[in-house]
Amino acid sequence: MNINGKDFSFNADPEMPLLWVLRDLAGLKGAKYGCGIAACGACTVLMNGNAIRSCITPLSAVDGPIVTIEGLPKDGKLHAVQEAWIEEQVPQCGYCQPGQIMSAVALLAQKPQPSDDDINSGMAGNLCRCGTYPRIRSAIKRAAQKLAGS
Repeated sequence: MNINGKDFSFNADPEMPLLWVLRDLAGLKGAKYGCGIAACGACTVLMNGNAIRSCITPLSAVDGPIVTIEGLPKDGKLHAVQEAWIEEQVPQCGYCQPGQIMSAVALLAQKPQPSDDDINSGMAGNLCRCGTYPRIRSAIKRAAQKLAGS
């Protein structure tokens, strides 16, 4: 399987959740365990550019490249969403932020100039117990401007 542009081979149970493959076998700790039932979004990663919940995705269902939060920076430069997150001071406790960021990246790839309704829909299922939703929305809008070159 390809993770963050690198090929990996694992000798693991095909029903092992992708989250545990990433964390325990690949050593990538960015995706977090939150609920185990795809309800919180802390485990969100990208597969073929789409946001998926790695806690319920078995290894056998992986069908394409996986990108985790560790794979977003390119050439030593943060992704526009990561930059916007910092500029808008989104994180409070930070636990949910990798999943939030990965969902935002997927959203902006599908809707480069999202409306508030698009953001609500695209980020549904990503929970932030600290309630930083207004900053998340602002960061997504800022990232959209960055990606558009404004």
